[in-house]
Amino acid sequence: MVDTKSNNPVPNFYRASAEDFKKIPGSPIAYWVGKKIIGLFVTSKTLSDIGQTRRGLQTGDSEKFIRKWFEVESKKISNSQSQFSKLNLNFKWFLFNSGGLYRKWYGNIEDVVNWQNNGQDIKATGKAIIPSEKLYFKQAITWPKISSGKCSFRIYFDGIIPGDAGPFFINDSNKYFEILCFVNSKISVRILEILSPTLNFEVGVMGKIPIIEIKQKNLNEIGGKFIDLSKTDWDSYETSWDFTTLPLISPDYLSTTIEASYQKLRSHWQEMTTEMKELEEENNKIFIEAYGLQDELTPDVPLSEITLTCNPHYRYDANKPEEELEALLRTDTIKELISYAVGCMVGRYSLDTPGLILANQGETVDDYLKQIPEPSFKPDDDNIIPVLDDEYFPDDIVGRFKNFLKTVFGEKTLSQNLDSVAQALTGKSTSSPEKVIRDYFLKDFFKDHVQRYKKRPIYWMFSSGKQQGFNALVYMHRYNKTTLAKMRTDYLLELEAKLDAELNALNEDPVKNKARISKIKKQVDEMKTWDELLNNKALSLIEIDLDDGVVVNYAKFEGLVRAI
Repeated sequence: MVDTKSNNPVPNFYRASAEDFKKIPGSPIAYWVGKKIIGLFVTSKTLSDIGQTRRGLQTGDSEKFIRKWFEVESKKISNSQSQFSKLNLNFKWFLFNSGGLYRKWYGNIEDVVNWQNNGQDIKATGKAIIPSEKLYFKQAITWPKISSGKCSFRIYFDGIIPGDAGPFFINDSNKYFEILCFVNSKISVRILEILSPTLNFEVGVMGKIPIIEIKQKNLNEIGGKFIDLSKTDWDSYETSWDFTTLPLISPDYLSTTIEASYQKLRSHWQEMTTEMKELEEENNKIFIEAYGLQDELTPDVPLSEITLTCNPHYRYDANKPEEELEALLRTDTIKELISYAVGCMVGRYSLDTPGLILANQGETVDDYLKQIPEPSFKPDDDNIIPVLDDEYFPDDIVGRFKNFLKTVFGEKTLSQNLDSVAQALTGKSTSSPEKVIRDYFLKDFFKDHVQRYKKRPIYWMFSSGKQQGFNALVYMHRYNKTTLAKMRTDYLLELEAKLDAELNALNEDPVKNKARISKIKKQVDEMKTWDELLNNKALSLIEIDLDDGVVVNYAKFEGLVRAI
């Protein structure tokens, strides 16, 4: 349209035919849509024509039947269809697709659902909605039912139960990689802007997506590369079921210093991100040309949409300066190293064997030694790791962390590596790296752990309170009914005795030592009050059941543990 006064085109004005709208399923008023895209709805097959778009399971009581996989015993989790069909009675928990945040290609499987005896307990409630049960455990393409932005599609393989928040698509001809390439392309994004402008991606809407067969020989290969890159990235973090070891200390990147190891790993991450970006743009180009939409779309993909966790432009706010993004990534990588170190301290992981070691209820160091008779870094004997403002015990967490660094990187570079850790945590150099690391364990480690494990922490911080007189980490899978009594007699009461002795020494010069004396007195008073509750709970011989999950079990120790 032209402005009659100025004879210039009117911006943001579109001339559209009402007849064109009728060609689009649901007849949305998408006035900005070009004729070629409208034509796709007339001439092309849809996803529903070549497969099935289906809703997933609604349990009717998610608090009762759904857990994060790391809350429960690993031996009770099945994640393959063959296990399901042959050994159903031996498993209670099955990997469960709950949708998740914006991520393409692969990932977001963190939940498990109680489907023991073919969902017996869920079905017995009469509250569940169980559509398409015959399609459970089959490979599928999934997406989040509701999104705050663009829709993202992922593949999951055999052995997973789809949830209501993660609808799924089963392809009749098993062309999953090619179809995944299409639905994650810019054409699919544009089509969904037409079909579902409200960002509610129900199965009925998704089934209407038009798709044409592409005679492109390497599309299956491209799809495989997408999935391999995304899976490698997803499995690099502890919350993946298939996590085996921390990339920073894997043989491909390990050096004698953290800095050198990080630089090797960061270079690899950049290569992964670049490769993924090039592949996505190649994929877009293939479909844009096949659909004849060169005038409407470009193949370019911003870094913020390259959905790899190792890509800081996706992981954080992409509007931040490059230097700040790099600093955030380095800090989080060091925090992941610390988290993995704690996992090795409690025996969940080992430097000698990949994957989970102790991940079942009540397992002990003896169970660990049966698997790894001569460990390079032995886990804590009693599953109680003191986190204090000084090194009062041989298994003090900072001392154990230093031993971990020595084992991994060597003793000669310990000082340099402590500096690297401290600098990453604070963003600046420090003359007291051990103090920085100790402060992190005291103040921030548990908060980071709670965030990393989605408010379902597996390392519990028992704490006397704000004065930080006594703190100790306990790995929930190794907890037993005598843990609290041992914590009290071997740690709390012994620490009180050590602090009393320190007070006596400090009182020889009370003026000079005034601040320290005041702090210790406050800590001891707090510890004595806390001890009353600890003693009562210890005498109760509290038992936990990992099947109940973190929320139920953690509540049994209210007043003894830090709040989530």
